[in-house]
Amino acid sequence: MVKTSDLRIALFTGNYNYVRDGANQALNRLVGYLLRQGAAVRVYSPVVDEPAFPPTGDLVNVPNFPIPARSEYRFPIGLSARVRRDLAEFAPNVVHIASPDTSSHRAVTWARKRGIPVLASVHTRFETYLRYYHLGFFEPVIEAILRRLYRRCDALVAPSESMAQVLRSQRMNYDIDIWSRGVDRDIFHPGRRDLEWRRALGIADHEVAVGFLGRLVMEKGLDVFSDAIDDLSRRGVPHKVLVVGEGPARQWFETRLPDAVFTGFQGGVDLARAVASMDVFFNPSITETFGNVTLEAMACRLPVVAADATGSESLVLDGTTGRLIRPGAVHAFAEALRAYIEQPALRNAHGAAGEQRSIEFSWDRINQVVADTYVRLIRQHGVPRP
Repeated sequence: MVKTSDLRIALFTGNYNYVRDGANQALNRLVGYLLRQGAAVRVYSPVVDEPAFPPTGDLVNVPNFPIPARSEYRFPIGLSARVRRDLAEFAPNVVHIASPDTSSHRAVTWARKRGIPVLASVHTRFETYLRYYHLGFFEPVIEAILRRLYRRCDALVAPSESMAQVLRSQRMNYDIDIWSRGVDRDIFHPGRRDLEWRRALGIADHEVAVGFLGRLVMEKGLDVFSDAIDDLSRRGVPHKVLVVGEGPARQWFETRLPDAVFTGFQGGVDLARAVASMDVFFNPSITETFGNVTLEAMACRLPVVAADATGSESLVLDGTTGRLIRPGAVHAFAEALRAYIEQPALRNAHGAAGEQRSIEFSWDRINQVVADTYVRLIRQHGVPRP
């Protein structure tokens, strides 16, 4: 009988620790959990001289190049002879791919030739990114490439049931488990709210701060966010905007929101302080498959106004913990924000309900789902499906 401690996992990802985001932090938490359970894990990912944070576990560099116009990201381009030797010596009994790049394609081929089961985790709706670069017509091609990769895997894990339904409808695979996301409640909680910190930024105690948290890139819905804020201003609704994050679109965002407060990157307890010091969290993005930032905001007792898309619809209970709005509906977003700005009782009630809902998300319980999926695939591998 295979146990978690018997696992030998080769994990392939395009970004494990060189740029911080919710996906790679989830992967590092998973690896940490697996190592504590006695499993062996080896991570294959691009390595840079100055990563955003230290990696959890053993990290092996794979051939890669900087992505044009987004040089902070690296694109893995396959498995070198050195990597193949390392893989053979490690002798995994399961392969996990976490990004649909060339190295992952090669890793799937390598595993299938050796009868090793493969699990793919889906962290981002890559096909939707093209819309933000006026290349939406190319989406069917990307979907076809993703389908070819994911159907060669034995199973997928998705961070929410809504994302799993999208994957099924796209015919990516039909064996899909839910690997949700957790929140560190020792860090993210309402007690992190800091009025002195707000005042130092020029936000008065009586002002309602509409918050944005995330990497400042267009695919996070920065255009919709700024358009909705413009709508509030035209209506004469008093508010402040607090933007937490860094990225290549910061200058564009600052130009669009000249009265907003930009804090830059925040991490750890500083990040929790920034989130808890907001009053309403606004997340119009449609590219996330789960929405870690939404869960962190809920843990800090903030009502959430979010796009009714895969990133938030499994977290936000519309009319109870926040509002889910049709993607891109600028006026509807603005109206939902106006209600929270002008009605403190509503803001407090939905924020408290969101905090209660966030308690359901425990990291260890969530990560054990992935470990159980590894064990199941090893047990089932080689048994013909009906």
